[in-house]
Order: sequence, then structure tokens, then C-alpha cells
Amino acid sequence: MLVVLDTNVLISAILGEFSLPGRVLDAWYHRKFTLLSSVEQIEEVRRVSGYPRLASRLQAAKVGRLINELREVATEVSNLPLLDVSIDQFDNYLLAMAQKGKADYLVSGDKADLLSMQQHGRTRIVAVRHFVEVLGG
Repeated sequence: MLVVLDTNVLISAILGEFSLPGRVLDAWYHRKFTLLSSVEQIEEVRRVSGYPRLASRLQAAKVGRLINELREVATEVSNLPLLDVSIDQFDNYLLAMAQKGKADYLVSGDKADLLSMQQHGRTRIVAVRHFVEVLGG
């Protein structure tokens, strides 16, 4: 199963390893799905983790570990197509990753934008809770 995790899910996972996003990241660590990522997403993780409201709550070592794992373990999707389909222009690269990588799921916590789309091409756009159910609870 090929999956794109929205950056908000990745950041939430390292903020709370026993949260639902934390369980999704743990499932990836245990190879229950193939995670698709990109240079664009790694840069977004780096940028977002430096925001003052998050930086004080995030452990630099956990952010560094996540970035290294995205680089070394996730399947990189490169040469992303330019898309302009999301209400939030900053989410278009996630949809491009899903499209180019032929993702089965894009998992997000972004209710106003991505989740409202429900689908992009062959990719189902689902909430974290739904994806945890897909993984078997």
C-alpha cells in the first residue's frame, strides 16, 4: 500500500508518539505500508519544525531522525507535476506526490482543504482516524 502522509500528520506524530498520528508513523516503522515522500516535503518538515510555536515543543533529535528516515527509508517521488487543484496552494505538492507516486492514500488532518476533496485521481484522501482503521485499528 502506497501512502502520502501530510506534513501535519508527521509533525503531530513526533509531538505525540502515542497519538493517532504517532500510531500511523509507528506502522510505517513496522513496514505496514510504503511511505512516499519528496525533497519538497523534507524541506517543509524542516521549515515547519522551526516555527516558534512548534520548536519549543519538538525535540530536535526527533525531528532530525524523522528527516533522516524520510530521506533514507521512504520512497522518494521526484519531478513532481505542477498542480493547482487544492484550495491551499501549499498542499498541491502533496497531491502531486500522490499522483506521481500512484498513492493509494493521502492521510491528512487538514479538514478545510485536503480532506474536503476526498479523492485525487486514484488516491483516497482520508483522516488519520480512518487510516488507523484501514491499518487494522
